[in-house]
Amino acid sequence: MDRTVRERMTAAREYLAASAFGAADSGGDVHETEGGELTAGELATLTSPSLFGGGSVVVIRNGQNAPKDIATEIARYTGAPAPDAVVIVAHAGGAKGKALVTDLKKAGAAVVEHPKITRAGERAQFVKAEFRRVGRQANEGAVQALLDALGSDLRELASAVDQLASDTEGRIDAAVVARYYRGRAEATGFSVADHAVEGRLSEALEQLRWALATGTSPVLITSALATGVRLLGRVGAASRNASPNALAAEVGAPPWKIDVVRRQLRGWDPAGVARAIRAVAEADAAVKGDSVSAEYALERAIRRIVAYRGAS
Repeated sequence: MDRTVRERMTAAREYLAASAFGAADSGGDVHETEGGELTAGELATLTSPSLFGGGSVVVIRNGQNAPKDIATEIARYTGAPAPDAVVIVAHAGGAKGKALVTDLKKAGAAVVEHPKITRAGERAQFVKAEFRRVGRQANEGAVQALLDALGSDLRELASAVDQLASDTEGRIDAAVVARYYRGRAEATGFSVADHAVEGRLSEALEQLRWALATGTSPVLITSALATGVRLLGRVGAASRNASPNALAAEVGAPPWKIDVVRRQLRGWDPAGVARAIRAVAEADAAVKGDSVSAEYALERAIRRIVAYRGAS
């Protein structure tokens, strides 16, 4: 949504700069306000011609918070806008302030809708679209690596794509993403855990050595391993028909992670998960002082986790 607002602001300023409203190339004055802070008559003031001309662009953020009388005023203005003013209203969606959206549509406002993205597959498609937007090629591994590292925050995912596009060259794959985000200790630990519970021993050990070499604390890695195997147990014990959103609240993980864990459960049985949990508990005690080598304790735990996957 933020990007759409910025794009609309740019387009509005270009329109005003190219129009003959008394201040050529000015792009107009820009006013930003919150829907909940807008007062009666203020919109008329913000859209009134200035002394020097040039028009104005008014951005109303969180329009859903506008009081009923202010929402009515916004919709009424939309029906007969000033020729040298552009009003942009951002609305978070949902039931709150829904009448404002309905009234704006009736008044003839151009509406850009952003359906809420909740499924892992939808987030993957979003990331792919972002790479296409910036004109870069990225394979499935790169998309999944970004999702694993950053989770479900669309703003952060979009920003990450922009950064990767500007700071890297060539085709983007999982290795490129991993190198770029090696400073994210939590993401590194969870990458090790994901490889381990999926039975990918060589990748898990490679990530482990790389994580330790770049300064990731062994405690963070055991914490990530513990989270990974415990989620296997919690999600595996739940009904397969439970929705990710409902199950997320029950197990304490975001909905996108539920979809990931359900894929990771292939090859696991309850006994194997229980043994993996014990292996991680032993590794946790070892890295906190019961072992001379934290690296050895972590590698042993990873090998045991991979062995327990698929074992009867």
